[in-house]
Amino acid sequence: MTGIPRIIIAGTHSGCGKTTIASGIMAALTARGMKVQPFKVGPDFIDPSHHTRICGRSSRNLDPFMMREQGCVETFLRATDGADIAVIEGVMGMYDGVDGSDFASTAHVARILQAPVVLVVDAKGMSRSAHALIDGYRHYDPSLSFSGVILNRIGSPRHRSMIESSLTTPAFGWIPKKENLVVESRHLGLKMAHESGAMADFGMVIEENADLDALIASATRAPPLGNDTRADETGQHVRTTIGVALDDAFCFYYQDNLDLLRRAGAELVFFSPLTDPLPDVDAVYLGGGYPELHLPALTSSRCRQDLKVAADSGMPVYAECGGLLYLVKEITAGKTYRMCSILPATAEMTTQIQALGYVKGESIGSHPILPSGQQITGHEFHYSRLEPARDARYALRLSRGKGIDAGNDGMTCQNVLGCYTHAYFTISFAHAMVDAAAKFSQR
Repeated sequence: MTGIPRIIIAGTHSGCGKTTIASGIMAALTARGMKVQPFKVGPDFIDPSHHTRICGRSSRNLDPFMMREQGCVETFLRATDGADIAVIEGVMGMYDGVDGSDFASTAHVARILQAPVVLVVDAKGMSRSAHALIDGYRHYDPSLSFSGVILNRIGSPRHRSMIESSLTTPAFGWIPKKENLVVESRHLGLKMAHESGAMADFGMVIEENADLDALIASATRAPPLGNDTRADETGQHVRTTIGVALDDAFCFYYQDNLDLLRRAGAELVFFSPLTDPLPDVDAVYLGGGYPELHLPALTSSRCRQDLKVAADSGMPVYAECGGLLYLVKEITAGKTYRMCSILPATAEMTTQIQALGYVKGESIGSHPILPSGQQITGHEFHYSRLEPARDARYALRLSRGKGIDAGNDGMTCQNVLGCYTHAYFTISFAHAMVDAAAKFSQR
C-alpha cells in the first residue's frame, strides 16, 4: 500500500497565481531538506520545467485525457518512489475540464489520487466577496477533500484583516503582492526554467507568509492509493540509440515519453541542433519548443545538413510541432530561412494562434515509427501554419484536433514522421520507435 503525503494546489481560474505559489511551496519544502516530487495537471510543458529545476526531480504531467485514469496512478506511483511528499499543480480553474466538462480537470485528478486540495484565491480587489467565492468552490463537489485556501495578492495588513475576520475555511497562507517576482511570458506561455529563476525565488515568500507545517500535515492525511500494480520493468537491455534534441529551440518533452523509450530498450543521447553535429545514433526525436526564436542559428548549423543526409539514408526521425518546422523546406518569420528540406512543406509563423487543444487520432497506412491502427492522444498548441506539397502523405488521421491539414497529421517521407501533435506515447508506440531504430542500425 502506498500513502505518500500529497497535496494539490488548485486555482479559481488561470492567472490567479497558482503556478507561482505551487512552485514557491516546492522551493520552500526543498529548502527544508524534503525530497519533493512535482507534478502538473494537464498537457503543459513549461510549468514542469520550473518544477524540475526547483525540486531536482523530473516533474510529471497527470492528464486523464492523454493517460487515462490508471495511467495517472501509475505515473504517480512510479515518480514518487523515494520522495517525501508530492506537490501537484492544477490546471486552469479547479473544475475546468475538457469541453466544459469535469473530465481531466484538477478536481478529476484530485479524485483519482484521493489528494487533499488547497485552493489559490486571487484576493486583489476583494474583501468579503472572497468568502462567497471560496464557499462556492468548497461545496461544489462534496466528494473532494478540500483542505483550505491560500489567499494571493494581499494588498496590506488591513486587506488581510477584512477577509480574515469572517473566514470559515482554513487559510494556509496570505501572500502579499510581489510585482518584482514575475516570470516573463511569450506567445506559448511563461519562459522556460533555464531562462528565469524567479519561481524558485518565491520559496522565501512562501516560507514567510504561509503555514508550511499545516500544509504538510494536510498532505499526510491523504489515504493509501492501494497496491502498486505497475508492470515489472526489470530485464530491459539497450537495443539501440536515439538522439533527442534538447536545447533552447527544442525543449518540450513529456518525461514519461523519454522513460518509455528507455524501458523499450533505447539509450537516449541528448544533443543540440543549434550547436552540435548530429551524434552517432540510430534514430532522432525532435520535440517541440521555440525554433522560431533561433532561425539564423538553425539555418547555419551543421546539424541541418547532417540530419538531411541521415534521413535520406533511411534513419527514422520523429518530430513534433517545433521539430516538425525544422524538417520542412523553409520557415518564413519576417525573413525566410532554409530548414532541413526533409518534409515536403513550407512553414510560416503567425501572430494568431492556429491550434490549441487536445488531439485524438489513429495511424493510417504503414510507417516504421507508427504502424497502422495505433491510437494516439496528445495536445496541439502553435502559432504557425504549413503549406504542404500537393503530394504530401500522412500517417495519422485525427478524430479530434486540426493537425497539419484538415485533420491530417503525421506528414511522412521515407522513415521520417512529423506531427503538430505533441503525443503522449503508448507502450506500443515507444516499442515501434525503438524497433525502427534497431532495424536501421542493423542495415
